[in-house]
Amino acid sequence: MKTVLSLASTSPRRRELLAWGGWMFHLLPVRIDESVRPDEDAQDYVLRMAVTKARAAVPGLHPGGVAIAADTNVVDNGAVLGKPADPRQAAEMLWQLRGRSHQVHTAVAVLREGESDPQTDLCTTTVPMRDYTDEEIFAYIATGDPFDKAGGYAIQHNGFRPVEHLSGCYANVVGLPMCHLVRLLRRFNIEPNGDVPANCQAALRYECDISDRVLSGTA
Repeated sequence: MKTVLSLASTSPRRRELLAWGGWMFHLLPVRIDESVRPDEDAQDYVLRMAVTKARAAVPGLHPGGVAIAADTNVVDNGAVLGKPADPRQAAEMLWQLRGRSHQVHTAVAVLREGESDPQTDLCTTTVPMRDYTDEEIFAYIATGDPFDKAGGYAIQHNGFRPVEHLSGCYANVVGLPMCHLVRLLRRFNIEPNGDVPANCQAALRYECDISDRVLSGTA
């Protein structure tokens, strides 16, 4: 019997990314307390959130099924940028990030039904933003796209394209580092049904410089 995978997320971006692995999966949204603890490090926070989501998904799993959960944050000079609440906040975030580099952290947690301790992985990508104009910022905000995005932007947005030259995992910035997920699922003897690096790079139109090292466990 094949293991049934469940994605503990409502994110359409994570759903699209996961499909590139060729796995059959179910959507299993969860609700958790996402409050940040005092003095909690950004990486510790996303790891805790991913683990909490995975554990919250367990009651809805099929027998022997596996939950996949992830959490992403955008960090600029130590400050975590969430999702903008309104156009003004979106503009402020995009002004803050313009022409500078920041980090995107995504933690992934995988947990089998009947177990309590998830397997986890963490991916960090440094994102250099281009020097886009105020007019581009306002036009992008007018699309409504920033409001469900940490940091107020989507790296893959065709009209805005805030990043020109990236090194590292592009899929991480979208919300799910696929090669990190592949190596996690291999701990459960679950292999992809497709060429994940090739599918990911073709869909994102991006030549990844770390996929081989991630899959071999050297990055």
